[in-house]
This record gives sequence, C-alpha cells and structure tokens, in this order.
Amino acid sequence: NITDEQIAEMKEHINDINYDVAAKRELEVRHDVMAHVYAFGVQAPLAAPIIHLGATSAYVGDNTDLIQIKDGYEILKKKFINVFKNMSDFAMEYKDLPTLGFTHFQAAQLTTVGKRATLWLQSLMLDFEELEFRMDNMRFRG
Repeated sequence: NITDEQIAEMKEHINDINYDVAAKRELEVRHDVMAHVYAFGVQAPLAAPIIHLGATSAYVGDNTDLIQIKDGYEILKKKFINVFKNMSDFAMEYKDLPTLGFTHFQAAQLTTVGKRATLWLQSLMLDFEELEFRMDNMRFRG
C-alpha cells in the first residue's frame, strides 16, 4: 500500500539529492544505485519502504541514461535550428549563382548554388524530423 504522504514526501526531495549520504553508503554497499535509493530514503523516511518497489536498479540507471540522451537531443535541436537559419540565408544569397550539378561524381545539368543548398537543407530537415520523432517516442522504464 502506497500512501499520499509517502508520495508527497518523495516529491519534497525530488531535486534535493543527498550526495554525501549516497557516497558514504556506496563505500559500504559498493552499489551506486542502491546507495542513492538509501540516501533518498534517509531524506524521505516514510517513503523508504516504497522507493524501490517494482523497479530494478537497471531502471534507475537506464532512466538516467535516457534523461541525459533527451537533454542531448534538446541541445541538438537548438543547433539544428541555427543551421537551418544559416543554410536558408546561404541559399537565398546564392540562389542565382550558377554551378554544375553532379551525379555519380560526373558533371550533370546546370543548377544554382542556392538550389543545391536547399537540397542539403531538405536532407537536414529529414534528420530533424527523425530527431523529433525519437524525442517524442522515448520510453522510460517503470
């Protein structure tokens, strides 16, 4: 049985990580995740019996990795947006500059540098859409 008080107590300390207690406990048990479970239980004693219910230590580690991946995706998303702006400006600046297109490493029909840039941009947009799909469909454990 899980009580509202236990949940409230955990919420009170969700961002208040007790690193000193966890580090000391890890020296004793030689298990990083269980040391943090213990440290969280010290801060939320009513919730201590339920903190580890229904989850393995791998859930904690896996979810940590997923949080870091999602944070990395956010960084990439911002960088993509900046590249889109720069590539768009570049395409507009060189929209009338003629160049030869290439196929199979051989000269092909006449095109413009700006048109080529829009094709590069289109490829990046597909990558961006894939990134957004991955972000929207990440599945955390537990």
